[in-house]
Amino acid sequence: MSLSQAQKKAFRSIGHHLNPVVTVSENGVSENLLAELSRALNDHELIKVKLAIPERDDRVAMINELIADSNAELVQTIGKMALFYRRNPKVNPKLSNITRFENHHGRH
Repeated sequence: MSLSQAQKKAFRSIGHHLNPVVTVSENGVSENLLAELSRALNDHELIKVKLAIPERDDRVAMINELIADSNAELVQTIGKMALFYRRNPKVNPKLSNITRFENHHGRH
């Protein structure tokens, strides 16, 4: 499933106000990191990931690896931050960033 431009725009608006819930270091992808990423995507659907990796090419490779391992979609990258989305049909509405912020769209 590919996100439409309108969906990406809405998700970017929501993602702007999120704090990173997963941090990836130069140590790379571990089982624990993938488990935490999967848990965060299941709970929140839309999450921000911080990539504490200095080289841009290494960050791009890491993002591609995380997408492949988690079946998530990349919504946006800015610097060392990436916004990931994975739909969860059985999500808890109190935890889902999509449900909680769907009417905000950047307005306070």
